[in-house]
Amino acid sequence: MVTFEEKYKNSKLKIFTLTGNEKLAGEIVEHLGIELGKSSVQRFSDQEVKINIEESVRGCDVFVVQPTSEPVNENLMELLIMIDALKRASAETINVVMPYYGYARQDRKARSREPITAKLVANLIEHSGANRVIALDLHAPQIQGFFDIPIDHLMGVPLLSDYFQSKEDLKNEELVIVSPDHGGVTRARKMADRLEAPIAIIDKRRPMPNVSEVMNIVGEIKGRKAIIIDDIIDTAGTITGAADALLEKGATEVYACCTHPVLSGPAIERIENSQIKELVVTNSIQLPDAKDTAKITQLSVGELLAETIVRVYEHKSVSTLFD
Repeated sequence: MVTFEEKYKNSKLKIFTLTGNEKLAGEIVEHLGIELGKSSVQRFSDQEVKINIEESVRGCDVFVVQPTSEPVNENLMELLIMIDALKRASAETINVVMPYYGYARQDRKARSREPITAKLVANLIEHSGANRVIALDLHAPQIQGFFDIPIDHLMGVPLLSDYFQSKEDLKNEELVIVSPDHGGVTRARKMADRLEAPIAIIDKRRPMPNVSEVMNIVGEIKGRKAIIIDDIIDTAGTITGAADALLEKGATEVYACCTHPVLSGPAIERIENSQIKELVVTNSIQLPDAKDTAKITQLSVGELLAETIVRVYEHKSVSTLFD
């Protein structure tokens, strides 16, 4: 059997990373058995980004791993400049691997005179010269339509579901999968189908950004172990408030999970002081040591992204990864 290393070591497949999540990029190339492309990211004295590609990419299929997480603007500019550098260096294709798509929460005009920054970022990436985007759990699936280039949209639900399925102290008949709002029902339904569990929905109101108020719980949760699933956890106000409400309504335990652990501001303190038994996240965003607490379990998406890169490179179906 031919290994990845034997197959791709001297191929036209090249993978580069910037500063957004170097550890994840390392996991991807380790799975493929190849080395990261040689490049460097520096700053001029006025903090302008300077990127050097230190090997030939002429005629190569290049994949750039870069989530646009905190610091969002810095990571986004690094990505755009890298795309431009690759285009001018005559790369055959430029494929952007975005484990986390920043600005995705501003995907429509909710009020007059608001921008649609998710579309703006799509335009910037496309016009910089990218040929394809590989994204993981976009905040709104319709963001795929903001691009006029191919986009492969991966799902974190299978990975999160498999983790809970493997826990011996959680039995399917005891579980209820909870969506923290109406917008996340589809995601909760996918996990519920995999775990063969019912779903519940938290009806909430959001008077201002990052502030939510739990209003009601739709579904039977009494006597069950609840798993709250979301795509992003930012300040953790929604998730910790939901945990309190579920326990008040009779849930015996509350777990939480998400694909993207933004965890800004008071998030870590809130999670540590909450009644959530365990928070399960992926490494789409690299957590600094200060945010790595005993309550948080981080799963790797490195293998998933590596398999996706291989399928794109070999012109094979990506959707079959989730069958």
